[in-house]
Amino acid sequence: MKFYPLQFQPILKERIWGGTKLKSLLNKPISSTITGESWELSTVDGDVSVVANGDFAGESLTDIINQYPNEILGTKVFRDFGKQFPLLFKYLDAREDLSIQVHPNDKLANERHNSFGKTEMWYVMQADEDSNLIVGFKKDSNATEYVENLKNKTLLSILDTVPVEVGDVFFLETGTVHAIGAGLLIAEIQQTSDITYRLYDFDRVDANGNTRELHIDLALDAINYNRTDAKKSYSKEVNASNEMVDCNYFTTNFIPLNGTMNFQKEGKSFQVYMCTEGNFALEHDGVEYQYNIGDTFLVPAAISKYQFSGNASILEIYIK
Repeated sequence: MKFYPLQFQPILKERIWGGTKLKSLLNKPISSTITGESWELSTVDGDVSVVANGDFAGESLTDIINQYPNEILGTKVFRDFGKQFPLLFKYLDAREDLSIQVHPNDKLANERHNSFGKTEMWYVMQADEDSNLIVGFKKDSNATEYVENLKNKTLLSILDTVPVEVGDVFFLETGTVHAIGAGLLIAEIQQTSDITYRLYDFDRVDANGNTRELHIDLALDAINYNRTDAKKSYSKEVNASNEMVDCNYFTTNFIPLNGTMNFQKEGKSFQVYMCTEGNFALEHDGVEYQYNIGDTFLVPAAISKYQFSGNASILEIYIK
């Protein structure tokens, strides 16, 4: 079998807070005005990505991993995770504020939901004027103070609101209370999990007048009540892989591409690339593949050598 860079059909999600930027800025085939998420690469139950190009077109990511675990995942990833694909990749369009929420760690998620936890990171692709995020507490807090403010609908008063701009990176360890603010387009990288505890939803109602479910009790022992510093600084050396986030679950690099760049990999992990600006080509084994802003693709671990050429900003994700 000859392996090649894999693209997948986007899995589009309507959300009460969604908008139209996924189409207008990233060229996703959305048909509604409230599309909030494009799941680019997923093996979450019920939302498994399907290959869109080449010989594997029409097959699910789960199926091809089952057939070729070492070649797709990499020797180290297969050893550590078996045939599970451990990461989930999304683009998010927040026309309105998202709910204030928190994600459980591996232990809680496994005990309660038979799932991975949900460590994640955000890269800001586009930001309307005065956009912001909520990330953690302004100062160290505790469960009593949190519950009191939640009951009094003053939770925002103890949470840290952070202004953002294009290129900002935030690393959200499990337990960090957070919310994406209105006007932001985000690339999100996370563990394979869809477990979210919603704390507060601004008393919103949907088209049928219903509020969304909150998970107040489940969240109490999932929250890290200490102040966290989630924003990450990183270098931007041209035609180089600049490390943004390095954790037990994934490593993410920033590549400002201007010209050409050669890659040589060892087969230990797959590589995923998200094009956040511009366009570029990947050349492998005499074949050229073209990518534009909003494209996400997986380079199977079996591919050891390839070249990028073009002018683009790219996120590179793998597992050490």
